[in-house]
Amino acid sequence: MPYNLLVETIGWTGSVLVVAAYFLNMRGTLRADSPTYKWFNVVGSACLIVLTLYHNAIPSAVVNIIWAVIGLAAILRPLKIR
Repeated sequence: MPYNLLVETIGWTGSVLVVAAYFLNMRGTLRADSPTYKWFNVVGSACLIVLTLYHNAIPSAVVNIIWAVIGLAAILRPLKIR
C-alpha cells in the first residue's frame, strides 16, 4: 500500500471514529463518560493527527492533539483516583 494511501486511510478511520462517537452520543446510545466514547475520540484524534501532520495542516493537528490529550486525561482520571 503506498504511503499516501495508508495515511489517507488512517485519516478516514479517525474521521469515522470521531463522528461515530459524537453521533452515538447524540442518539443516546453512547454516554460521554463511557470508556468507548473516550477511546473513540482518542484513537480518532490520533489518526487525524497523522493525517494533518502529513498534509502540514498544523492548526488542525494542534486541535487534534488537544482533543487527544483531553480524551486521555478523561481516561486516566479514574485510574488516578483509585
